[in-house]
This record gives sequence, C-alpha cells and structure tokens, in this order.
Amino acid sequence: MADAERGYAKGRARRQQILEEAVRLFGEVGYRAASLRELAQRCGLSHPGLLHHVGDKASLLLAVLEHRDAADAAETGLLTAEGADRLDALVEVVRRNASRRGLVELHCVLSAEATAPEHPAHAFFTERYARTVASLVPAFPDEADPVSAARRLVAVVDGLQVQWLLDPDGVDMAEELRRHLGRPAAAARGARRAGVAAQD
Repeated sequence: MADAERGYAKGRARRQQILEEAVRLFGEVGYRAASLRELAQRCGLSHPGLLHHVGDKASLLLAVLEHRDAADAAETGLLTAEGADRLDALVEVVRRNASRRGLVELHCVLSAEATAPEHPAHAFFTERYARTVASLVPAFPDEADPVSAARRLVAVVDGLQVQWLLDPDGVDMAEELRRHLGRPAAAARGARRAGVAAQD
C-alpha cells in the first residue's frame, strides 16, 4: 500500500473514532455541554489535532448526526428490511434512543431551530426528513397514500420523543410506537418467526 493510501486509511479510521466518541459524549451530556477538549482527550488527541480532523463544533455536530443515522440504519436494518419489518426496525431505533437522551434532545432542539432557512443545519434536516419519509413508504403498500402515511408516522415518532424528554419515566417511546403501529411485541414476533421456520 502506498504511503498516501495508508495515510488516507489512517485518517478515515481516526475520523471514525472521533465520530463514535462524539456520539457517546453528546449522548451523555448533550451538545451544548460537550467540550471539544474533553472529546480530544477521549480520542488521544490534542485540541488542535481534533480540530484538524473535524473543523469546528458545528461541523462536528452535522457529522455526528449523519454518523448516527447511518449506524442506526445499518445496525437495525431500517433501510434494508422489507415491508412491515421496516416498521419493526423503526421501533428498534426508537428503543435504542431511550438510552441516548442527549442525542434525542439534540435532535429535537436542532430540528426545530433548523426550520430557519439560514440555520447551518437547515439543509441537513430538510434532506433527512425527505429521506426518512421515502424510506418508510414501502412499509405502507396497502395505504391509498403511502407517502402521507409515512409522513404521519415520522410526526408520531418526533412527538413521542418530545413527550419522553419531558417525562422519561412515564413515557415508553418504543412501546407507544409499537402500539400505534399495531405491531406485536418482540417476544410474539420471535415466537411467530420460530413457528414459520419450523414449518419450513
């Protein structure tokens, strides 16, 4: 491998490490309280070294949001599951979010702030909502207007997140979403799939 290729691979690995640590840090303390110096220390970097990789805090924020979305999609099958299984994957994403209050709070605050066209995250959230709605359309093949159904589902998820932030002990986001969708509980799904496998 050429020196340039090794340097490129090393840089990508370092950026991946920074993003993963930033996700953890933002999830623990929120974006506002997160310190870039603390993040640099966690990554074994100097403060200038961290800035070399991520630019400023606003740039890091957008990278973290993109990284989290990609990781959730990959780990839950949100974009690859077919039909109603995509709804189960969405419930799982929401379940994961219950352990990441800082990131949920960050998303809720920023998505509201980003409605202003001049906000640095405006384009990100505009594209993200369009992409999210499009990804859920295949889960509603029997709906007369599957785009509308997908859009309403995204609104339900967003609303549940706000309610959970206000009352984390009283609101179970994943369970409320599961009931809204009329999806069986995880145990019931597992038993049903085991039965299908046994028949095969």
